[in-house]
Amino acid sequence: MPQNYLEAVRQFDQKVNPLFAFLRVRLTFAEQGKASIVMPIGPHLRQGGGQVAGGLLATLADECMAHAVLSLFASHQPIATAEMNIRYLRAADPDKEGDIIAEADVVKKGRKLVVASASVRDSSDRLLATAGGTFYVHSGDSAYSKQPTRSKALTVS
Repeated sequence: MPQNYLEAVRQFDQKVNPLFAFLRVRLTFAEQGKASIVMPIGPHLRQGGGQVAGGLLATLADECMAHAVLSLFASHQPIATAEMNIRYLRAADPDKEGDIIAEADVVKKGRKLVVASASVRDSSDRLLATAGGTFYVHSGDSAYSKQPTRSKALTVS
């Protein structure tokens, strides 16, 4: 990930976040522990029941919270979602014109863990989902950069 990732991902033809490109997501804001992302609604988001797939709302919430966390650091800092919860409140209609908008705030920043919350709304400002998450902040010499070790299998005779 480039050092200036938050700048690069905001570009119209960005290539640094393939998931955003695939879903047509745009990062509209990411500063001081807050972020906003937008995804256009369309029939390509429809699941078998006819609505926008709930997993996409969870993905938007997760990505928005992650970008709020990233905005706290002056230079690139690898992070990972440690846990996340989501509450679906209303279905999103894939035939309705407009966008799905996720907004996130950092609730608490610790040395290794950062807690964030997010809301997901449609263009009519109807609340579709709320989420919370905890993000692990990797340091250069953290366990993240080390290969996991396997314990030897116990043999019973």
